Amino acid sequence: MKQRKYWLSMALMGLASYSFAQNETDVLRYSQTQPAGTARSLGIGGATVSLGADLGSLSTNPAGLGLYRGSEFTFTPGLGVGNTDSRIDGVTSSDNRNSLHVASLGMVFANRRPDSEDNPWRGGTLAFGLTRVNDFNAAFRYQHKPALNQDLLSYLNRNPTTQQETGLDDLAYQTFLTEEDAQGLFVPQDFENAGPLTQTETVLNTGSQTQFDFGYGASYRDKLYLGGAIGILSTRFNSTKTFNATDPSPATPNEPGTAFSTVDFRETLKVRGTGINARFGAIYQPVDAVRIGASVQTPTYMQLSENFTSTMDVKFDRTVTVDGQDYNEANAGSEGEYDYALVSPFRASGGATVVIGKFGFLSGDVEYVNYGQGRLSNTSDNEGTNNATDFSSQNDAVRAGYKQAINLRVGGEARLDIFRLRAGFARYGDPYKLENGDRSQNYITGGVGLRQKNFFLDAAGVYATARQYYSPYTFYKANGAVDSDRTPIVNIESSRFTTSITAGFLF
Repeated sequence: MKQRKYWLSMALMGLASYSFAQNETDVLRYSQTQPAGTARSLGIGGATVSLGADLGSLSTNPAGLGLYRGSEFTFTPGLGVGNTDSRIDGVTSSDNRNSLHVASLGMVFANRRPDSEDNPWRGGTLAFGLTRVNDFNAAFRYQHKPALNQDLLSYLNRNPTTQQETGLDDLAYQTFLTEEDAQGLFVPQDFENAGPLTQTETVLNTGSQTQFDFGYGASYRDKLYLGGAIGILSTRFNSTKTFNATDPSPATPNEPGTAFSTVDFRETLKVRGTGINARFGAIYQPVDAVRIGASVQTPTYMQLSENFTSTMDVKFDRTVTVDGQDYNEANAGSEGEYDYALVSPFRASGGATVVIGKFGFLSGDVEYVNYGQGRLSNTSDNEGTNNATDFSSQNDAVRAGYKQAINLRVGGEARLDIFRLRAGFARYGDPYKLENGDRSQNYITGGVGLRQKNFFLDAAGVYATARQYYSPYTFYKANGAVDSDRTPIVNIESSRFTTSITAGFLF
């Protein structure tokens, strides 16, 4: 048997746990976005590519800044209420997660030339703003009793020759769930009589991506509007997973059975990072009632830093003897950190707005993004050192697993004297190649507003629904392919209602 002291020292050097290693999941998590901006933008489903004169233009199409005729300051706090239903083996569990946040904050400085000036460039606008472009807050939990060949102990008995050892293997070895056989492979201890296990897990995710933009938009003859912006993206993501497996038939003096009783496996992950991107756009107004807009955003280059910990606690119904020592329980842990780079795919958007006189407008957007173009790589500090990682297999998984998606946003506003009524809808396309149900995200939005000479107040509500699939661990076939028949899959249906209020001051 291996020297356990040696393996524990390796674990403490920072071996990543089985679910927190950098992989294709990170690429998708940090590449997706959602309707964002002021309450006015959110109320119309985020359809602002061709609208203009709103702080939301900074993160969609900076050409819209050229439509401003005055300067303003806006502040948008928000509250999100999220719920999830997790289903596996016909059993449904519910959970929720709420959060307070700042959806948008910014200042616009408009310089409009007098109409008497004979200059084709009618004005320009400089803007600075913060926009919350992605929300990670979510919680879910589930419980199930898998078949004997699908539970955690069976997972530890998978064929290690077809896949790379993970941090879970090391912790299981340290806590006597596994031992080394004559071929040097990890195999379970004598726990064949355990099960079927009762397995439960809770997952809590928090954090967001917030982008600081500074941009400029200009008006040419009040027909053509051009603009550009640079975005600094801040990423904060925290995840805590707590997994428990229990043998519901404990050993007794009359029925000794297996020594295994329970295992508690806990993982925490903290990610912090900064990225940069740029976007350019144009809006053309052939007639007063119609605006046509288009914009592109470069890939976002991010540098991310992960800090992670894993702990495993195992209890036994009766004393087990290992290397001449008796144990009733065993504990092990690992921790580490890693820096890496991630490039999210570029985005291209187009839209049109129809202004219905003084009665309101209708607006619609189409956005293209190919999630299969995302990439992981080493940072400049890691490249060429012992800390460098070969991300070729992870990037192959990105290309194989993700595809191009089309995001649609439509919305409108009705004007009733000083009041505004808004409604919208957005559908963000399924990024997965594998046909395993529709994983598009849908947003139903609405809002109201009040306009005064030097002040405005807007409120919006966004109801979002989405579906995802989650596996606590993955079984593989002898050829290395995923064994979908044995891998447990949790079907998660989530909904989130977010309210935002924007206060704006004109100067």
